[in-house]
Amino acid sequence: MSDGNDRTVPSQRAASDSAYLALVEGYLRGDGERALQRAYEVGRSALTQGVGLLELARIHHTCLATLLARAISTEQRETILSGAADLFAECVAPYEMTYRGFRDANSALRRFNTVLEREAKRIAHSLHDEAGQLLVAVYIALANLARDLPQAAGQVANITELLDQIEAELRRLSHELTPAILKDFGLAAALKYLAEGVSRRSGLRIVIEDPPERLPEAIEATLYRVAQESLTNAVKHARATMVTIRFRHEAATICCHVRDDGVGFDAKLTQISVGERGFGLIGIRERAGSLGGELEINSAPGAGTELIISIPLER
Repeated sequence: MSDGNDRTVPSQRAASDSAYLALVEGYLRGDGERALQRAYEVGRSALTQGVGLLELARIHHTCLATLLARAISTEQRETILSGAADLFAECVAPYEMTYRGFRDANSALRRFNTVLEREAKRIAHSLHDEAGQLLVAVYIALANLARDLPQAAGQVANITELLDQIEAELRRLSHELTPAILKDFGLAAALKYLAEGVSRRSGLRIVIEDPPERLPEAIEATLYRVAQESLTNAVKHARATMVTIRFRHEAATICCHVRDDGVGFDAKLTQISVGERGFGLIGIRERAGSLGGELEINSAPGAGTELIISIPLER
């Protein structure tokens, strides 16, 4: 069998063809269930080795051509076609099972992301409404205290000023957690709001280039979370001074490039060692993957980091 990249040497390909031909011939001679079990194992082994379906189809076609060339009657050809089809179906069964598992896992991941978004909305509402009500009660209590103890008016004013800052921070957290602006005005407006907040708090310069027009809601939510996590990484880990978020359309795909000028890291090591940054990148990869997208990481120590997220617009 090939390694999936079609670099099989001719001798290996010939051996694979011969082995498969012998398997089909045995099935046609009456090996029955034993041959079908062997065919399933052939498919499972091929899948484990990274052999593609196209290579399996090529082997099957070569075998079929050989057998049909030997046939001397229409009845023999029909028997060959029917038997070879049964055997090939067993060969590709592991691929079908793997695909179904991937599809089910992907559906579960999408549902999980939906639950996360719902939970983020609940937390945001709690921050905005419930914490806001508590702050109102504190404001009233402080006003009563200032009225009853005029000598404490200065301290009350200082406390009130701190509460104003807390209220503003809670409002910001609530809006960034589930920005209504994302649903109402789209990704470009939401990213601008996010960038302004991060820049104000951290001093990070953020440039957004070519923001897209409205996209499907799930894609906008995913790209917003990707940008949010990327900016968090840039501030906490990369020690960057500037981040550029750039979008481009490529056929039926939207691509988002997030590049920072920070310290960078060994991207290969991050694939195998999971730290705080690693968990963030895993979250980005899984969010993109749930929509059929991909994440590419380009980074090296001292060379900054670029994340490229590609998501198909049509599913």
